[in-house]
Amino acid sequence: MPQPVLVVVDVQERLFNAMDAERRDEMVRNIKILGATARRLGLPVLVTEQYPKGLGHTLPELRALLDDVTPIEKIAFSCCDAQGFTERLRALDPSRVILAGIEAHVCVLLTALDLQRQGFQVSVVADAVASRTPANLELGLAQARQAGAVVTATETVVFQLLGRADTDAFREITKLLR
Repeated sequence: MPQPVLVVVDVQERLFNAMDAERRDEMVRNIKILGATARRLGLPVLVTEQYPKGLGHTLPELRALLDDVTPIEKIAFSCCDAQGFTERLRALDPSRVILAGIEAHVCVLLTALDLQRQGFQVSVVADAVASRTPANLELGLAQARQAGAVVTATETVVFQLLGRADTDAFREITKLLR
């Protein structure tokens, strides 16, 4: 049965430091919640890194959580243009693709647009993405929504994935939301 796939886009050391300081810590906190939820429920996760030689690697706190995921290196802005990304995603046959990461108006948006063109259902987690400026963040989310992506929140995704409140997974994951 198809299940969602979480894609964490380019949350790298040098890029992270360039993001809007008011948003970046919340973004990482929410990506950690999404990652922990995916792990707990056995959902697949893909991670990309934009030009890691120049921009560094995925933040250490995310690498620790997703230590068994080998990042897909890319130089293209859309993840879909990275060698092997689309093939790996298609092999997982996702019910939808959940996007989080950097930057909302560039790599996240262009990936969302390309995924939709390929027939994937896409959710962009608004509080788990960032851009260098609030205006670019809002424009990226608005354009993704106009193109048909679902723009949502971390808690909404988590509760959709959990489905019910009477499970050990619910009790474990909701502790992270406090």
